[in-house]
Amino acid sequence: MKNISDIPVTIVLCTYNGAEHLSAQLQSYVAQSHQNWALWVSDDGSTDDTMQILERFQADHEDAYEIRILSGPGKGPAQNFMTTLCNAELPVGYIALSDQDDVWEPEKLTRALTQMTADAVNNPAEIPVIYGAQSIHTDAKLRPIGRSVKPSRPATFGNALVQNVVSGHSCILSPAAVGLVRRTGAPDGIPYHDWWLYLLVAAAGGRILIDDAATLKYRQHESNILGAHRGWRAKTARVRMVLQREYGDWIDCNLHALSELKDELPEATNASVEELLNDPARYGLARIRLLKRLGIYQQTRAGNAVLWLAAFLGRV
Repeated sequence: MKNISDIPVTIVLCTYNGAEHLSAQLQSYVAQSHQNWALWVSDDGSTDDTMQILERFQADHEDAYEIRILSGPGKGPAQNFMTTLCNAELPVGYIALSDQDDVWEPEKLTRALTQMTADAVNNPAEIPVIYGAQSIHTDAKLRPIGRSVKPSRPATFGNALVQNVVSGHSCILSPAAVGLVRRTGAPDGIPYHDWWLYLLVAAAGGRILIDDAATLKYRQHESNILGAHRGWRAKTARVRMVLQREYGDWIDCNLHALSELKDELPEATNASVEELLNDPARYGLARIRLLKRLGIYQQTRAGNAVLWLAAFLGRV
């Protein structure tokens, strides 16, 4: 097995008006026990001091690390991440995604690479792999207020169709997964890049590695309150999105994107996608039976209850 320290990793960071917390995130890269990394930053048109912070960091560390700063497409975080991953000059190796306002634990990269290389010993290199870990939820001053937990059920295509369990800020892609992303491009309209990456790798028959360790501190803001799955406010907002069909629209966007990738996906996957999109009974017990027959599920009983209700009402 290759020495972990010899494996290069490219960190992909997408920014937009993140000056308030960006420096702490950048310094957590420097503090990594795994020092064989490069940084690609794509800024989506920040109007605060984000660019100045990035350029100062680049100048201060140019002798130690390759740091590239790009201009994003200006279409939101999902397209910013996906277009950066599809950049022809980005190395096809291990890619670690990063948000702009977290703080990584020093062993984050080392732990992920250790698990991914161990998994690769018994699996063909051409099988795409996506790795995700847990996070310590904090307030804006990094005071802990909670923690994510590892999913209790398997991370599969059936789960990925209706739920994301691989948070983007913990996500690391294997070289084969990066190749898959390059071949399939950056679909328009996908709601979340991390959900899409989980879904794409699962749909292609790849492997999903979920670590139960918390490898970063995840700041909570009004803008990301739904992302942490915490509290009645977040739960109520999620139910509202389901009943108003926003959630169903997200699923449809992902399904339509998958339907354009038939040559990259197994026949069984393509058949499931077509059946979901062309189901003549888009509501009622027939819709619930279809989801169950295709092995579609959420991770919790409460999540499944909302899913079945949404299916019955024609919202998914």
